[in-house]
Amino acid sequence: MRNVKSLIACCIVFLGALVTSPTQAADGLIAVKSPHSAKDTMGRLEDTVKQRGLIVFARVDHAAGAAKIGKTLRPTEVLIFGNPQGGTPLMECEQTVGIDLPLKALVWEDAAGQVWVGYNDPAYLGQRHGAPTCAALENVRKALAGLVQTTVEK
Repeated sequence: MRNVKSLIACCIVFLGALVTSPTQAADGLIAVKSPHSAKDTMGRLEDTVKQRGLIVFARVDHAAGAAKIGKTLRPTEVLIFGNPQGGTPLMECEQTVGIDLPLKALVWEDAAGQVWVGYNDPAYLGQRHGAPTCAALENVRKALAGLVQTTVEK
């Protein structure tokens, strides 16, 4: 019985880690669950981006766009942001990465009501553009992970 309880406790801890850890899709999208509403999550993300000295180029509300044509879409917004200090070193490694810059983050609510923050994995971008060893990728990875972690904190 003691072993069964230990096994159950381990499974609960493991499942809890899965729920709070970022997930990565095969297409290079990193998605992190947010405990906040979609509106609050996007507001927190935009505030965090600005506090870190990055430029917000645009905030695109796809649900609002859908409403304009009489369609309904769950909350879905994209924040486009960055700065030359982060993007230029990536483009020095391979200029075609410019198609994926400025950086973007997507906040959406899924069919179950769970809110997510997603962004392109910098390692995926490095592979996509033939620059998997570009030193700047690690800086971008850390920056994006930090922005999203701050956004989803309670």
